[in-house]
Amino acid sequence: MRSYGQYCPLARTAEIFAERWTPIIIRNLLNGASSFGQLRDGAPGIPKALLADRLATLVRAGVLVRRVNPSTRGVTYELTSAGRDLKPLCDAMGGWGMRWLEVEPQHIDPAYVLWATARLVDTDKLPIEQVTVRIDLRDLPQQQYWMLLHRPQAEVCTRYPGTPEDLVVHTDAEALARWHLRQHTYRDLLRQHKISIDGPRPLARAFPTWIRPSPYAAQHPLDGHPASGATRST
Repeated sequence: MRSYGQYCPLARTAEIFAERWTPIIIRNLLNGASSFGQLRDGAPGIPKALLADRLATLVRAGVLVRRVNPSTRGVTYELTSAGRDLKPLCDAMGGWGMRWLEVEPQHIDPAYVLWATARLVDTDKLPIEQVTVRIDLRDLPQQQYWMLLHRPQAEVCTRYPGTPEDLVVHTDAEALARWHLRQHTYRDLLRQHKISIDGPRPLARAFPTWIRPSPYAAQHPLDGHPASGATRST
């Protein structure tokens, strides 16, 4: 890790936090990810070696603790008090991006959009029994995804999970992303034929109520800034 050679607290914090991928890793940990695989799923495109390097750096800096389960030999990562104290910084970055930056095509990674969708599921509202949802993305017609909606955390699969499909959602990654950010309402997407759900009517009606908005959805672009040109519903 290179140093700025400055005693300024902002500079010293930037040496740790401003490395590429580090804010994404911290965000994923704050959202409940704890294993190497979960952290990588929430950061599509990060090389395994780079993720391992970033995690080791954060452990050395006292931001994370690395725990080994003796019975399974599995490894988990957990934020320390210092790591949890980065949440306001992450929230400020997310709020700034929501207010000042527009969502562009290169920001719509389908794998991340579905990972985020699973993280936004309010599991307290789910039925007792697992709900298996197949997601057919129009922008990825050759790839199928499944969301397993259950407690304590919903998950995404790229292979048939072996359980009957309760719902099939037809949509695209951009529609889901803009719904998360509440740039479109679910009703908007239905009206524009950007989402449809096949399956029992009670489950199909309940599905949108299970997905919480992005924590940054309450922020709005400032008037007059290009980001404020995004389509929004009142």
